[in-house]
Amino acid sequence: MTPSFPGATGLTVLDVYDWVAPDGLRGGSAHVHLASTEGYLVLSGDGELQTLSERGYAATPLRPGDCLWFTPGTIHRLVNGGGLRLAVVMQNAGLPEHGDAVLTFPPDVLADPARYARAASLEAAPETAGSPAERARRRASLAVEGYLELRDLVAGQGPSALEGFFAAALRLTTERVPDWRERWHAGALATAELTGAHLDEIAAAVPAHLAAAGVWRIPALGQDASAAGESPDVEDTRGYGMCGRLTTYPATRATRVG
Repeated sequence: MTPSFPGATGLTVLDVYDWVAPDGLRGGSAHVHLASTEGYLVLSGDGELQTLSERGYAATPLRPGDCLWFTPGTIHRLVNGGGLRLAVVMQNAGLPEHGDAVLTFPPDVLADPARYARAASLEAAPETAGSPAERARRRASLAVEGYLELRDLVAGQGPSALEGFFAAALRLTTERVPDWRERWHAGALATAELTGAHLDEIAAAVPAHLAAAGVWRIPALGQDASAAGESPDVEDTRGYGMCGRLTTYPATRATRVG
């Protein structure tokens, strides 16, 4: 049986978009996670993390070697000052990949589930024609547009201005909770309970889990050709995420190597 990545977390290398947003800054989509904490380790480049929360607005500089994380409910936006690359660790692997994020689109988009789904999706449709990059860029611009409106509201009214956004986010995601709960039971909760089983075996001097030890390798799902030492004309297969191009390491692709 293939184990989950340590701690039932998700691991991604993120090259933050350098696309120009409506306010002239470069970066990705603003959004919030509803049930998962997210952590960053800055690998290279520089920029900042802009956040909106019950503490108001904040802008945290990002430099190589910086490590920070934020809990659910923190609306966040990555700004790319130049070559910003992060290692991202996401709690509750499986939930973020299945909708545990709401983009900060303008209120009229958030109020219409069908319209929100069209704006958030990167699947080709008549009203979202163009390459995946073009669709991701439009999505990012729309999210920043709504984020800037929300930030202005927080500046004028205080953190209570976030209540309308959170209410809309919950309306958009409530029906997904049963699916998330199943994924949490099978992933993060099962992993934590496995530690309890190991402690029971240790207390009883039973080495069963020690005898079953192994080494696993996860190949990247998307890989930057230059980072892989390949020719520049090799196709870049990184995905298009909310904040940038993604090199992901899904545990479902792991193979035992020792």
